[in-house]
Amino acid sequence: MRTLLTAVLLAGAIGCSTPTSADDKSSTAALEAKAVSAAERWMKPVDAGNYAGAWTRAAAMLRDAISQDAFAQALGAARAPLGKVVSRKLKSKTFATELPGAPDGKYVVIQFTTRFANKKNATETITPMLEADGKWRVSGYYIK
Repeated sequence: MRTLLTAVLLAGAIGCSTPTSADDKSSTAALEAKAVSAAERWMKPVDAGNYAGAWTRAAAMLRDAISQDAFAQALGAARAPLGKVVSRKLKSKTFATELPGAPDGKYVVIQFTTRFANKKNATETITPMLEADGKWRVSGYYIK
């Protein structure tokens, strides 16, 4: 199941563009904040076990890569043994315009340090992307 979720995730080694001016940095910070907010909203159905609902709210790129049933089955198999989320803390966020295996675009690779009932120290990597309609939606999710 980990391989299936890894195939959907677009956040391996990041080849990212970094901002060069103060304006670029403030613009990037605003994009990162919106992406983090979108990731946190997306995690609500995931945390509730509504994996099909999370798929529905995901980026078109994720939905095109894996069926709703396969996604729900893979995510359920990965998350169920961990138990309920006890705590989740933002660890990092990195804006990128290029990711391996993904079309160029605007992405934010977000990592959370998460404590589950049955796993005290996990890292969740969530990668929202800015879609053509101007909304951030999750294009990848991975637990380590």
